[in-house]
Amino acid sequence: MAVSTPALDRSMAAEPGPAPGQQGESGALALALHTSSPVLGLALAPLNPTACQPAGCTAQSRAVPLGRSLANGLHRALLALLPANQWPRLKRLAVATGPGGFTGTRLGVVTARTLAQQLDLPLHGIGSFLLVARRQARSYPGGSVLRVEQTLTRRGVISGFYRVIPGKCRVEEVEPPRLHSEAPAATRHGAVACLDAAVDAAADSLQLLELAALAEAAGECPDWRPVLPLYPSAPVDRP
Repeated sequence: MAVSTPALDRSMAAEPGPAPGQQGESGALALALHTSSPVLGLALAPLNPTACQPAGCTAQSRAVPLGRSLANGLHRALLALLPANQWPRLKRLAVATGPGGFTGTRLGVVTARTLAQQLDLPLHGIGSFLLVARRQARSYPGGSVLRVEQTLTRRGVISGFYRVIPGKCRVEEVEPPRLHSEAPAATRHGAVACLDAAVDAAADSLQLLELAALAEAAGECPDWRPVLPLYPSAPVDRP
């Protein structure tokens, strides 16, 4: 039985789903899901029928603080943004793969994989730490290496390293996130800053749409099968 949450009910009442015919000429849509934090992030945008890019000016995103109610609230929030009878209009999906909460990350990835399989769509799985680094990259000069970090109670520290691409306000992954028994050396990979892995659900959901569009513009059309949740299992120390 679904559990009603005040935060979700307010969001649904304030922002009704898009009406048919209001999402661009082609009617094609791109959807992003971010469930790696207690705040659910959703983003939806029409696709440019000529360039196959999301129309950023008309993209909409939502951040819904569901916490432990995510399992019951995810489907309702998705239906509030885009009713099920409009799902065939989806042509692109993106999902945050973590690191993040075990249950939340898994639910988001499973939901995205199911939609991609049933609707025969490309699915872009993108790390949540990459989104954090990319969101803050414009504060650092090109070539800088940023360490994104999250401390887990009694378990260790998850760290990932990302390099700012000069002149593009984009980042590339230098070392993927993994769990250490203690924080790695501050100068690892020449890192110049340590960023807290705090999710901005609305902003990061929009980033998912943007990165998926860039990937498809470069000719990528990823299958849903390799997209899996990323969460640490045990502390590992390696050079």
